Amino acid sequence: MSAIYTNNYVIVAIFILLGVLLPVATVSIIGPLVRPSNPSAEKTTTYESGNIPVGDSWVRFNVKYYIFALLFVIFDVETLFLYPWAVAYNQLGLFALVEMVIFIVLLVIGLVYAWRKKVLEWN
Repeated sequence: MSAIYTNNYVIVAIFILLGVLLPVATVSIIGPLVRPSNPSAEKTTTYESGNIPVGDSWVRFNVKYYIFALLFVIFDVETLFLYPWAVAYNQLGLFALVEMVIFIVLLVIGLVYAWRKKVLEWN
């Protein structure tokens, strides 16, 4: 009986090995052999929607951009969770209502925390 389980682990190990080796081999070995290599100054410049690039390509962004992006993603995901719940509310009952109220309260607590820490203020 244990030989059957060992055989299953071997099969899974082979799939994992192939799942790692095939992409690595394709990108690192086969890719350079197949693709053309014609570097030029025009190809190595930073692309800025057809405009001539100005300055260095490594620009430091304000951290507030990332915080706003994270808050947007959090509340966007909240909307994704609210929509199916609202559509199937009649079938779900009181238990789902309590679950969703807990979910919304946790998000409001997070929003109040961000508001009190003055994360939402733009200077």
